[in-house]
Amino acid sequence: MAIAPTDAPPSLATSTVLDDVVNTDLPVLLLVWNGETLRAEVKTELENAARDHEGRIQVVKADASKTPEYAERFELGKHPLLIGLVNGEILGRRPRPWKTDIQGMVEMLLTHAPAAAPKKQEKAPAVSKPVHVTDKTFQKEVLESPLPVLVDFWAEWCGPCKQVAPILDKLATEFAGKIRVAKVDVDANPGLSQAFRVMSIPTLMFVKSGKIVGQQAGALPEHVLRNAIQQLVSLTV
Repeated sequence: MAIAPTDAPPSLATSTVLDDVVNTDLPVLLLVWNGETLRAEVKTELENAARDHEGRIQVVKADASKTPEYAERFELGKHPLLIGLVNGEILGRRPRPWKTDIQGMVEMLLTHAPAAAPKKQEKAPAVSKPVHVTDKTFQKEVLESPLPVLVDFWAEWCGPCKQVAPILDKLATEFAGKIRVAKVDVDANPGLSQAFRVMSIPTLMFVKSGKIVGQQAGALPEHVLRNAIQQLVSLTV
């Protein structure tokens, strides 16, 4: 039987797949009706169930006006009928179902469903050198980064900034895949400097899970920066 894809409504069952609906290994949430208009909230909730629990339960709509064997098999009356089946056995029936009836039936069926497949965690690409961010890219590159970020506010004319730059290049390579090093040119991006109250440069800002967890002005030596990065990586936010 065709299962509804994640971005489509539940599949419309026909008489050619009635046995599949009854005999499938997965729990089945079945709505049988006589072709009249269904409540909008009922249709929406069926679509949600098909999308959210794909691979664990099957969600099927059957128009008994076109497939009368459904009406006979499930003793359909005048009104829509919601049925929960497991291995062909009817575990629940709800005539004239509402949204809450669908939710309750789904919860019951999920107790008989296979375990959900673990979600794959998105891995951030290992960047081995600092990335330059701007007013437009700061949100995505820093605040939405899945990795902790060390942000360096700097300028071309700044002598201490030039002293820190090679250290940051080295640490970006050393901690590739664990942190990101981002550089903000304060002359080209004055809005960021004002937003984060950067009064002198270089200023280093430590960000994790979208939160600023530390900020330090001045050119820090390599061993201090390495220790700060190690703390940032292990920090729980």
